[in-house]
Amino acid sequence: MSEVVASHVPVMRAEVREMLAPRPGGVVVDATVGAGGHAVELLSALAPTGRLIGIDQDPDALAMARERLDAAAGTHGATYTLLRGNFRDLRALLAEAGVEAVDGILFDLGVSSMQLDRPERGFSFRGAGPLDMRMDPAAPVTAADLVRELPERELARIFREYGEERWAGRVARRIVARRARRPIETTDDLAAIVRAAIPARGPAAIDPATRVFQALRIAVNRELEALAEAIEAAVELLRPGGRLVVLSYHSLEDRIVKQTFLRLSGRCFCPRHLPVCVCGARTLLRVLTPKPLVPSDAERAVNPRARSARLRAAERLNG
Repeated sequence: MSEVVASHVPVMRAEVREMLAPRPGGVVVDATVGAGGHAVELLSALAPTGRLIGIDQDPDALAMARERLDAAAGTHGATYTLLRGNFRDLRALLAEAGVEAVDGILFDLGVSSMQLDRPERGFSFRGAGPLDMRMDPAAPVTAADLVRELPERELARIFREYGEERWAGRVARRIVARRARRPIETTDDLAAIVRAAIPARGPAAIDPATRVFQALRIAVNRELEALAEAIEAAVELLRPGGRLVVLSYHSLEDRIVKQTFLRLSGRCFCPRHLPVCVCGARTLLRVLTPKPLVPSDAERAVNPRARSARLRAAERLNG
């Protein structure tokens, strides 16, 4: 097994397995399989006659997951299928695999450790690399494209909405001023511009480039646009008693997950003056986590990338 695959540590491994509750003979979907850390755990629980379906838009991730799952399948006996695609196309991907209903679905949102650890993918500001950030290397738009082409106002909106960056306008102005002189094409180049634009926040604060890089990654991969729709598709695919687990890593994702779970558990978000519900509330789910689960102190100490994780889970009702 490669060093990268072996070093991959899935976030909240025990909590995911407990809340998803996979059973021998069941069918479970890991809709963001990554390097396969969670998938291996689930595959062992599905043995000997169950099936795991892993989905990812990153071909490098699928190759790593296959390496890991091949070793696990030989030990446990359960079968697995890997599909390349985005979870926004969950229904079509499962139809392609001949699957109409499943017992569990996992979404582990955000960027994976193996993507962050490879400078050539352009996700991290901690090393020099191309300003890329595409989870699917075949996608048409890179972070460099956005930084080069978007108007100042649109850049500021992305940093403010997707990164919740207080100094969004100032960062956008610095980027536009700099690109007028020469292109911004590398991660370290952009990080230096952002750090110069944002006042120092103290030695314990996160790197000033963190929120801007997060915002660009979300915009490049359109991560929030289809999340609620993908969750609804997942719920429709669950058998009664099947479970849906979502790991999110920042407040925007978690808010979408929370509100979608509540709406699909029957809570209406319409203004009170409306005579009928128009928000689409339906009683399809039982929410298992009124408050999100978070990593233990011990896990955060061992795996700092888990520090912002939030886990929400729900169970499909009859009907």
